[in-house]
Amino acid sequence: MAAEKPHMNLAVIGHIDHGKSTFVGRLMFEAGAVPAHIIDKYRAEAKEKGKESFAFAWVMDSLKEERERGITIDISHKRFDTDKYYFTVVDCPGHRDFVKNMITGASQADAAVLVVAAPDGVMSQTKEHIFLSRTLGINQLIVAVNKMDAVEYSEDRYKEVVEQVSGILKMIGFKPSEIPFIPTSAYKGDNVSEASANTPWYKGPTVKQALNDLKEPEKPISLPLRIPVEDAYTISGIGTVPVGRVETGVMKKGDKVVFMPGGTGGEVKSIEMHHEEIPQATPGDNIGWNVRGIGKGDVRRGDVCGHTSTPPTVADEFVGQIVVLQHPSAITAGYTPVFHSHTAQIACQFLSLDKKLDPKTGQVKEENPTFLKAGDAAIVTFKPTRPMVLEPVKEIPQLGRFAIRDMGMTIAAGMCMSVKQK
Repeated sequence: MAAEKPHMNLAVIGHIDHGKSTFVGRLMFEAGAVPAHIIDKYRAEAKEKGKESFAFAWVMDSLKEERERGITIDISHKRFDTDKYYFTVVDCPGHRDFVKNMITGASQADAAVLVVAAPDGVMSQTKEHIFLSRTLGINQLIVAVNKMDAVEYSEDRYKEVVEQVSGILKMIGFKPSEIPFIPTSAYKGDNVSEASANTPWYKGPTVKQALNDLKEPEKPISLPLRIPVEDAYTISGIGTVPVGRVETGVMKKGDKVVFMPGGTGGEVKSIEMHHEEIPQATPGDNIGWNVRGIGKGDVRRGDVCGHTSTPPTVADEFVGQIVVLQHPSAITAGYTPVFHSHTAQIACQFLSLDKKLDPKTGQVKEENPTFLKAGDAAIVTFKPTRPMVLEPVKEIPQLGRFAIRDMGMTIAAGMCMSVKQK
């Protein structure tokens, strides 16, 4: 069997009507992940309904529907390949789900494609997504200036959009000079996998080349071991088996480990992945592991496993930097919504509002503000209502991010700056 290509999680982000679905559909199709006959079928349907431009977007939606009806289609998990990588597209339907998925780790993206429609340029969600992807630790970006067919492939319009987007990227520490801005039409296929004759003035890479040129993310094996527990099963004859994904570090059979915040632990008896025993587990591995001395009820979802020598950090209070995405009213000290971090969901109180920041520059705008509202960036001291594992983002970024949810929506996204331990 040939060695598996390195894997990358790719988020496709951008404003709601800027062609993300069509872009993903086109990418999958051109990478050979969607059979041509399926596209032809959708094209015919789309044409009948007078919505020809939706053919590729429909590919994605129809697959979803067919999946829901129990018809399995191989590309349902949105995998496609370039020469160098295999990609999984992290679906970002509504940005609220996207925020939650991104932060709770199920889909930590390694890179993102920002889709910006040439006719519209930068919109509110464009800014929000750029800002979020940065807060969430995405540091590789490709910008697709999409719907170029709708502006007659105008180089001037392309340059205006590049200018707009570059301005925002600079504010939050991206270097626009290192980011490819590709003029595309996802609907027509320009510059997706082949250089387009419609943009003779553009000399840069196609989307496919740009994806191939991404740097492989380094596995954080030198960081301390951290495995957030997704679930714990009791298996007769074996005992309690926690399952989860290794975020950082390496776990070997025989290691002494501890589960925080509870503090129970013991020696690792065995590690299993894909129903096979393995001698050690590294970041990205989804595993089940059996620990001598762990009983039923000792370990639950939201706990984090680490070595006894460098146990996971339990926060009594912590200071976080947040961006408020939406809230029907003002947020004041005392507010206690639910925080989602790795696999934990714990209510935390806004203990004190310390500083309001300029979201564009990160500079302090106001000390001890009385309230926060949608669009504000701030430094806040939080107190979890029960013990919670959280690490400063500078030390272990994988366990330093959180989403704040209330009333069925993501209120804010943030990162932990420092922890006051119990």
